[in-house]
Amino acid sequence: MTAPSPALGAFLRTRRDALTPGRAGVEPGTGRRRVPGLRREELAGLAGMSVDYYTRIEQGRDRNPSPEILDALARALRLDPAATRHLHRLAGHLPPDDPAGPGDAAGRLPAGLRQLLTVWSDVPAVVQNAYLDVLAATPPATALAPFYRPGVNLLRAAFLGDSVRRRYRNAPELLARAVASLRAFADRAPDDPRLRALRDELIAASAQFRTLWERYDVSPPPGGTVEIDHPAVGPLSLEYQRFAVPGLPGTLLVVHTAAPGTPSAAALECLVRELPAPS
Repeated sequence: MTAPSPALGAFLRTRRDALTPGRAGVEPGTGRRRVPGLRREELAGLAGMSVDYYTRIEQGRDRNPSPEILDALARALRLDPAATRHLHRLAGHLPPDDPAGPGDAAGRLPAGLRQLLTVWSDVPAVVQNAYLDVLAATPPATALAPFYRPGVNLLRAAFLGDSVRRRYRNAPELLARAVASLRAFADRAPDDPRLRALRDELIAASAQFRTLWERYDVSPPPGGTVEIDHPAVGPLSLEYQRFAVPGLPGTLLVVHTAAPGTPSAAALECLVRELPAPS
């Protein structure tokens, strides 16, 4: 068992603030509530512990909560498996995973994946590592968004510029998911020097990143929707799905598709049709 992290209390507070009494199955009572989510006494009651004991954990005065106590808090807070593992890691009960060097993944992409990206002439697809660096991208992906090109860090593009916010109508949702992805990596590799440098850079430069980072979200969904205002073909609504690349922990293949027969499918086809012929 390692030493608990001082972030344990902050994580519990953010999860408590995010859980409404209705979702937790608690009667909100009458009168004005001074907190957006659960009160300490409400969470303590759901977890089967005294308010004083829970308060000591949240304030960092009890630094050795047992795995059983943590599981009770996870159930009361409605945490998913990833967030529950994060809670245990913050308490020092789980060792960090070995990320196996995501930074050098670009040179180790499987030959089959490189070939697939070559033949996907009409599919916007991107390969990214745990730092959200773009390692590879198909021409349709770069045509969809110019920051989808090898060497670009998507977090820097999102938070240090305005191109993501200008192009994506659902940018707030996508930015939150991107930060949750980095948080999930930080959970597995808290001492990774490049991750810490990237996090510190973005915290210092972007109030929005700092706010999202302090939410402690660690469970980005595997897929979703992007709503794009494209300067050449107009509005696009695309589904995206993320797939883990075997043998390269933290490396993901992200594929965008449009529902057949929709205006977005026609616009995407038009975008691909305008691409230069491969040399």
